Amino acid sequence: MTFHTPQGFRLAGLACGLKRDNRRDIALLVSDRPCAVAGVFTTNRVKAAPVLRDQALLARLEPTARAVLINTGSANACTGQRGLADAHDSAALVANLLGCPPDEVLTLSTGVIGLPLNMDAMRQGIERLVPALRPEGWPEAAEAIMTTDTRPKLASVRLSSGVVMAGMAKGAGMIAPHMATMLAVIGTDAALSPDTLDRMLRRAVEASFNRIVVDGDMSTNDTVLLLANGASDTTPDVEEFGAALTALCIELAQAIVRDGEGATKFVTVEVTGAATEAVARAVARQIATSPLVKTAFYGADANWGRILAAAGYAGVELDPAQLALWLLDADGQPVMQLVCGGEPTAYDEQAAIALMRTDTWGVRLDLGQGTDVSHVWTCDLSHDYVTINGHYRT
Repeated sequence: MTFHTPQGFRLAGLACGLKRDNRRDIALLVSDRPCAVAGVFTTNRVKAAPVLRDQALLARLEPTARAVLINTGSANACTGQRGLADAHDSAALVANLLGCPPDEVLTLSTGVIGLPLNMDAMRQGIERLVPALRPEGWPEAAEAIMTTDTRPKLASVRLSSGVVMAGMAKGAGMIAPHMATMLAVIGTDAALSPDTLDRMLRRAVEASFNRIVVDGDMSTNDTVLLLANGASDTTPDVEEFGAALTALCIELAQAIVRDGEGATKFVTVEVTGAATEAVARAVARQIATSPLVKTAFYGADANWGRILAAAGYAGVELDPAQLALWLLDADGQPVMQLVCGGEPTAYDEQAAIALMRTDTWGVRLDLGQGTDVSHVWTCDLSHDYVTINGHYRT
C-alpha cells in the first residue's frame, strides 16, 4: 500500500540506549515551518510531565509547533519537578539545533512510570536525530516509538485537493476508552487554523481512539497530536478533511487493538436498541473490558452468559427479558443468534466455536430499549498478556 508523505515534514528514529536491547527508542518529527497544532490527552488525573507541559503549551492562543520529540524507555510520569525540567531540557536541546523557541517543541514519552529520563542518552540521541531527519523517515520514527508493540503503526491519505495527511501511533497495552498507553502524531500539509484542527481532532478521537480496549487500564501519557504546516498552500474542504482524519484515526486505533499484548483476535462489541447512546456506550465498554468475557473470546468459548452478566453491571437500567445476542462475522454481519428474550436459542455450538476461532469477528447485544447504538473494538485476553505484563520491568 502506498504511503503518502505530507510536504514539509522530516522524521528520524534511532537507538540511543533508552532500551536495553539496542532497538530504536527515540524519534523526532520536524516541520520546515511553524505548524498550527491541536492535541487530545489522557483523562487520567495522574499525568506525565510531557502531558502537563504539552497541555500548557497548547492552551495558548493560536498555538504553534515546529517539532515533536518522542522517547521510549521512560514514561517520565510521577517524576515530580525533575520530570518537568527534563521535558523542558529535552525540548530546549531540540530547539537549539533547529533554531526555534523551546515552546515550539512538543515532547511525548512512553515506558515505565516513575523512571526518570536518561538525559545523557537523550542528549546523544537528539544530537544524532537532527542530521538524520528525512521526508521518508516515517517508518523509522514509527518503529522507534514502540514499546511492547510487535509492529509499527502507520496510515496516510491524500485528499481530492492534493492535501496529504500521515500519522503514526504506538500502543499495545494499557488501552482503554478515553485514551489509553497510546501515542499518535499526525502531520498534514493542509492550511488550517488551530481551532479547526482542534474541532476535527476531537471528533476523530471520539470515533477512534476513544472506542478501543485492550485491558481497560488508562495510561498517564496518552496523547494525540495533529500538526498542519500549510506547505501545500491549500485549505481543503473542512468536511472532507474531517472525514479523512477520522478514517485515518480509526485505522491507527484498530491497528493498536489488533496488536494488543498477547492478542489473537480482533472483536467488535456492538450494542444496539439502547435508550440513549450513553447507555449503549457504557454497556459496550463493560463487555469489552470484562476479563471473563475476554478470556472466553481467547478460548473461542461461546459463553454468552458472561456477556449478559457484564451488561448487567454496566451501571445502566436494562430488562434481561429484552436482551438478544448475536455473533457477527468479519464484515459485521449477524450470522448466529445466541440469545433471544434473555434466554438461549437452539444455536449450533460447534459453529459458534468455529467462528470464534477466526481472528476477526464480533458480538451484537440488543437491549430492546430504543434505537441508539454504540460500539467498541477490543481483543481477547491470552496467557501471553500476563507474561508480558508480569515481567514488564524484570
